[in-house]
Amino acid sequence: MTQAGTTEVINGIGVLTIDYPPVNALSVHTRKALDSGFRQFAADDSVKAIVLICAGRTFIAGADISEFGKDLGGPNLQDVFDIIENGTKPVIAAIHGTALGGGYELALICHYRIAVPSAKVGLPEVALGLLPGAGGTQRLPRIVGIPAALDLITGGAPTKAPKALELGMIDALAEEGKLRDDAIAFATKLVEEGGQLERVRDRQDKVEPYRGKPEIYAEYLQKNARAFRGFKAPFNIVKAIEAAAELPFQEGKQRESELFQELMDSTESAAQRYYFFAERQGAKVPGLARETPLLPVQCRYHWRRYHGRRDCD
Repeated sequence: MTQAGTTEVINGIGVLTIDYPPVNALSVHTRKALDSGFRQFAADDSVKAIVLICAGRTFIAGADISEFGKDLGGPNLQDVFDIIENGTKPVIAAIHGTALGGGYELALICHYRIAVPSAKVGLPEVALGLLPGAGGTQRLPRIVGIPAALDLITGGAPTKAPKALELGMIDALAEEGKLRDDAIAFATKLVEEGGQLERVRDRQDKVEPYRGKPEIYAEYLQKNARAFRGFKAPFNIVKAIEAAAELPFQEGKQRESELFQELMDSTESAAQRYYFFAERQGAKVPGLARETPLLPVQCRYHWRRYHGRRDCD
């Protein structure tokens, strides 16, 4: 295996563990580990199902934004997704911490998703002036329906696992602290029942009722006109989700890519990404270790009778 992943086979269940601190971002190292691990299990006849899990404090938290616009070699994300999605063995994403953005899009590529109750999932790209560009706008509507997908992707807020289960964003809840065992048990039961392979991209029941109804999207934009004013991403997200209902998957995916690139080239997204990085940088003090303990600060305001001064202690 690679420096970011390890593999193990347990009673016919392949377990691929990604370990790339601090948040298992989808960096070139993580992509190499995914590519290597899934190819290894695909070639191993003793493996009947695969569990994808992460070490550390979180599942794959999302894309490595520092790699945007850079060619660092290794397999690209779509190639990795194709290996997982087009494989002949069911894949279960085992989620703890957060699975956001590209991390949740990876979970959607897997055939099933199991999470501990404290986990959160979502597609927050709208905060960067972008849309999910790896199939998120095409797959999420296929498991939660069009109305829920509109709210989830234009809103961008993470969804807690119990609510995600209710919506269909995940398929099962694991016991807190027992994610690995419960995911393996989930996979084992799946194999015993025949190992059904159902790709999210092939599901139609949640989008069919909304085909040929453009008024849904016009009304949604009208209802949210004030919230969306000045931002380009929500409008492109709505167009992409409409494509999920109206077009075959591959055509919808192409439409998503076009709308994503349009946002990447926009001044709106450039400004939002600049703000995002500036805010994160502003929270760091040069030379101060991350683990430095914080001192409690209590403020009290009082006006001095003659000087009109306000002090903070």
